[in-house]
Amino acid sequence: MELTQKKCTPCEGNEAPLSLEEANKLFEQIPSWDLKDNQVYKKFKFKNFKEAMEFVNKVADIAEQEGHHPDISIHWNIVEIELWTHAIKGLSENDFILAAKIDKLSS
Repeated sequence: MELTQKKCTPCEGNEAPLSLEEANKLFEQIPSWDLKDNQVYKKFKFKNFKEAMEFVNKVADIAEQEGHHPDISIHWNIVEIELWTHAIKGLSENDFILAAKIDKLSS
């Protein structure tokens, strides 16, 4: 099943983070993202601040629907998104699901 068709599941912190092998397999479905400090990371560039903020608001709506929230940095026309599962101090499938859904916004 494609990541965009999945739903994030609540994480209580009892799960282990994904192994490098598991994470690499999921990365195949979000090739425009990078791994940065054990986080799924992507930088988005927009025409201006208003477009960047409209995108961030759409990301916030998806994050609320999924119950999984990214770290977001906004620098005028640049939006940086970092995903990782704080409760397990590493990557979970939720990070990849949310990344795939965010990618749909920017395509």
